[in-house]
Amino acid sequence: MAWGNFSRVTEFILLGLSDTRELQVLFFTIFFLAYTMVLLGNLLIIVTVRTDPKLSSPMYFLLCNLSFIDICCTSVTAPRMLVDLLSQRKAILFEGCIAQLFFLHFVGSSEMFLLTVMAYDRYTAICKPLHYTAIMNRWACWVLVCSCWAGGFLHSITQTLLTIQLPFCGPNKIDNYFCDVQPVIRLACTDIYVIEWLMASNSGLISLGCFLVLVTSYTLILVSIRGRLTQGHWKALSTCGSHVVVVTLFFVPCIFIYLRPFRTFPFDKYVCVIYTIFSPVMNPLIYTLRNNEVKESIWRL
Repeated sequence: MAWGNFSRVTEFILLGLSDTRELQVLFFTIFFLAYTMVLLGNLLIIVTVRTDPKLSSPMYFLLCNLSFIDICCTSVTAPRMLVDLLSQRKAILFEGCIAQLFFLHFVGSSEMFLLTVMAYDRYTAICKPLHYTAIMNRWACWVLVCSCWAGGFLHSITQTLLTIQLPFCGPNKIDNYFCDVQPVIRLACTDIYVIEWLMASNSGLISLGCFLVLVTSYTLILVSIRGRLTQGHWKALSTCGSHVVVVTLFFVPCIFIYLRPFRTFPFDKYVCVIYTIFSPVMNPLIYTLRNNEVKESIWRL
C-alpha cells in the first residue's frame, strides 16, 4: 500500500508511568516537588552567579549555562507529565508530540556537549594553570557555549526530520510519559530497520562519545596531579568529583536508552526519569553543597 493511502494519526496516547490512581497521586507529589526544586535551585544558581562579581571565572559561567539548560530540559517533559498524572485521558497532538521530541533532544544534547566543555575547563585549569586564562577567556567561553547549542540543534533537527517523514496510520499508544524517538518511530506503518540504526548512530554514539571524552579528561587530571596533591588540587578534585556524579547520572541512562536499536524494556520509562527529572535536581544540590564559594555567595545574596 502506498504511503499516501494511509490515514494520518492526529494524536498519540501517553500511557504514563502507571494506570493505578494511588501511584499516580504519589508520582505527582514526588515529581511536583522535584520540578519545583529544579526551578528554584537552578534559578538560585543563575541569579547568584550573575550578581556576584567573585563568581566570574569560566567555571561559573559554564555552570550558569548548565542551570539554564537543566530548567529547559526538565520543562519540556515535567509539566506535561504532571498534568497527565491527574488526567483521565493522556492525549497529545501529533504536532505537540513532534515539538516535544525536538526540544527534548535539542536541550538534552546541548547539555551533553556543555558537560564535555566543563570537563575540558577543569582539565585546563588543573593541568595547564599557567595558560588557563589565555585558553578559557571570555570569547572562548562564548564560542564553546554557542557551539554546544548549535550541535544540539543539528542533532535534534536530524532526529525530527527522520521521524516526521515516517507514515503513522495505526497504533497511537506510547508506553512512556513523553514523546521520544524510539517509542514514536515504532508506531510507524513501515519498516524502520534503517531508521533505528540511524537513530542509534546519532543519539547513542553522541552519548557514548561525550561520556568517553569526559572519562578521558578526568583520567588525564588524575594522572597529571598524581603524587603532588596540594590543598588547591584537593579542592579541584572535589569539584571534579561533583562533576563526575552529574555526568554519571546523566550519561549512563542515556547510553542505556539510546544505544539499543530494535530492543525495548518495560522499565525504560523509569530509566528516563533519571535523566529528565532527577539529574537536573542533583545539579544545584551538588554544585552548591560541594562548593564553598557558591554557598557563601548564596548566603550573601
